[in-house]
Amino acid sequence: MLERINSPSDVKGLSLDEKKTLADEIRQEIIRVVSVNGGHLASNLGAVELTLAMHTVFDCPRDKFIFDVGHQCYTHKLLTGRAEKFDTLRTYGGISGFTNVDESEYDTVTAGHSGPSISTALGIASSEAIRGSDSVTVAVVGDGSFTNGMIFEALNNCSGKKLKLVIILNDNGMSISENVGGLPKYFSRIRTSEKYFGFKDFMKTQVVRLPFVGKHIVRFAMHVKNGVKRLFLHDNIFENLGIEYLGPVDGNDLEKLTKVLREASTRDECTVVHVRTKKGLGYGPAEKLPGKYHSASVFDPATGESEPSGMSFTYAVGDVLCSLAQENENICAVSAAMTDGTGLDGFAELFPHRFFDVGIAEEHAIAFSGGLALSGHHPVCVLYSTFAQRVYDQLFHDIVLQKVPLTFLLSHAGLVPGDGITHQGLFDVALFSSIPGVNIYSPDNYAELANIIGASVAGRGVDIIRYPKGREAVYDRSVFKRNGDVFSWVPEDVEAVIVTYGRVTSIAVEAAKMSRYKVGVVRVSRLLPLPINEILDALGNVPFVYFLEEGMRRGGFAERLSAHFIEREYYPRTVIHAVNGEFVPHGDTAKLFERFGFTAEEVTSRLERNIYR
Repeated sequence: MLERINSPSDVKGLSLDEKKTLADEIRQEIIRVVSVNGGHLASNLGAVELTLAMHTVFDCPRDKFIFDVGHQCYTHKLLTGRAEKFDTLRTYGGISGFTNVDESEYDTVTAGHSGPSISTALGIASSEAIRGSDSVTVAVVGDGSFTNGMIFEALNNCSGKKLKLVIILNDNGMSISENVGGLPKYFSRIRTSEKYFGFKDFMKTQVVRLPFVGKHIVRFAMHVKNGVKRLFLHDNIFENLGIEYLGPVDGNDLEKLTKVLREASTRDECTVVHVRTKKGLGYGPAEKLPGKYHSASVFDPATGESEPSGMSFTYAVGDVLCSLAQENENICAVSAAMTDGTGLDGFAELFPHRFFDVGIAEEHAIAFSGGLALSGHHPVCVLYSTFAQRVYDQLFHDIVLQKVPLTFLLSHAGLVPGDGITHQGLFDVALFSSIPGVNIYSPDNYAELANIIGASVAGRGVDIIRYPKGREAVYDRSVFKRNGDVFSWVPEDVEAVIVTYGRVTSIAVEAAKMSRYKVGVVRVSRLLPLPINEILDALGNVPFVYFLEEGMRRGGFAERLSAHFIEREYYPRTVIHAVNGEFVPHGDTAKLFERFGFTAEEVTSRLERNIYR
């Protein structure tokens, strides 16, 4: 069945039974490809019928679909002409794991971060209304995303708007980590209220058929619908905001779901459709452990088992924090719905009263950490680097200006495999370097990571500690001489020195050994404030400096250090090798390193082309 689907128009002509068969085939295809390539499994399996119903009722791309985050878009890709390319999911040069405007006309936005969907959809719907278009804008938002403040800013702005905007609340009872706070409890309460929707459906489909009086009865019933809703639903947050509400409805029942979405499509006002889906539906291991299979690594589809990942920076952080918290009762850990992904699951189990998962609300996480610090605790907030881009103002206003300590750990820094353009951790150094009073560290091994975290929680500073996804690099560190936060391996009569930080130090060392010239390496573990005196001591008067930076060039470490060279009247020839003025696509780490020249061979070639130019 799936091989017959080339566009959404092919879906509209199928019978209900054929669509159910197609749903089964889609699930098997998602499981097959994700088991090989990795990806977001459980959320996509739960949204198969929802996406089929959307493409049955609406006319995409004339009707615009916006998937919040994009964790549920695989079925959408399969139905919009990308089934033949689905084997390339998340691979370099293949299709993205999220919606992407450069990939298909059916993708309205390039997604990857939680929260902006309703704001974007409201803007599109308003624009369509200005033009007099009757097209419908549809935003699909997971219940986990409803902990994000932008969602409520947008909902507040939807109040009373006469727009053809349908907001689908995809309620699977679980975000990435277990849902936290009052909203999940609220959604759980209205999930028990299907009696109301069943009553309303009965009124519209059965009573209307009564001769002479049917339509009048229905019209009268609609006048008292608010009273009926309150009988079954009590308070409804959406209707209290002036937004129409339909549901809850079984989001895995294709027939019921299609009816509800068809009704929503006829409305000329903002409407929330509340659907209940089962995360991981159709694959036993994912149904049982949806958190584990939210973002799945390669696994055996027959058993669900994956290869043990072994030691990594993420695990090292968890071990270090648990050890430090045993001795220091003031340490608290804060996560934004990524407890497992940031290695804090062990801390949460051992110290439940000092662990706080605030939901998908990174800005709140930092301001909340400031409150902990103001009352004498030492907060350790752990976010992915890409999501930390949201917290600039809170770090500036609620931490630094308040003169309180914070240990701010940025996981997944640098080039990040798989998830692509929205998930690269390349911007943090340039972004946060402009805030006075912030220290930025980039350890390249587990022992150094542990030492820096230990010093941070014992101090009163605002320390950003960034580290990559995966393992520490292996190279001979014994050749380096340490001077404070600078590690140098600079032979006598050196002709060039590679200055770098983090995991690409191993590439610099290999390149130095490969070169036909005498090349040294200087690694810096503290990027801000720059240990300029120690760096200059390590360089001596070397005539050529090659900067190797796994980050953005603009405003990055290399550009700032070059400015310091000028201030000190040191004028070596320089080359900056960094990511320069472009966004990074998806692919595995090796492919991305190759794409940006982060290989020993390419570094050697570039260095030798420029050393005596």
